[in-house]
Amino acid sequence: MEIRTVTFLFALFLFSCNNSTQEASNLNSSSGKVIAIIDGDTYDILLDGNKTVRIRMEGIDAPEKGMPFYRVAKKYLGELCFEKNVRLEVHDTDTRRRKIAFTYLDDGTEISHEMIKAGLAWHFTKYNKDEDLATLEVQAKESKLGLWADESPMPPWDNRSLHRKGVSTKDSFDIKEGQQ
Repeated sequence: MEIRTVTFLFALFLFSCNNSTQEASNLNSSSGKVIAIIDGDTYDILLDGNKTVRIRMEGIDAPEKGMPFYRVAKKYLGELCFEKNVRLEVHDTDTRRRKIAFTYLDDGTEISHEMIKAGLAWHFTKYNKDEDLATLEVQAKESKLGLWADESPMPPWDNRSLHRKGVSTKDSFDIKEGQQ
């Protein structure tokens, strides 16, 4: 290879690395408008430049479709943030390329904490050790709020594990009025 070609390729490599690092850095502290609620712990945000990014909320795991409180959690998340401007604090990217982030409303309210406080999500301790989330979950359990009204609600990670093993959970839940 010619020296000019090697130099060009190296410069292109450096530019692309710097560009992706800068893009990731910009996203870590970005703001935007929530444009879609996917479920009780996932939403889409529209950032500057009309870029849509899927956000998986940091520290929580909400009921999956078909589980008790799935619709209630999704609806509550929508009430909290749909069509509102929010600020992200991105911590990671998951295997599905969703950004994992804490989400703040204009008044400083953090949405993952609100979902736990309402009893509409579990603290996802496998990936998050936030003591405030742990305390809020204990308080929601003690008050039997939301999904904690059930004696022993099935965590979404157990539900997903059963599905991966080919086990249907369709008839596992006795969904009562108000838990939909």
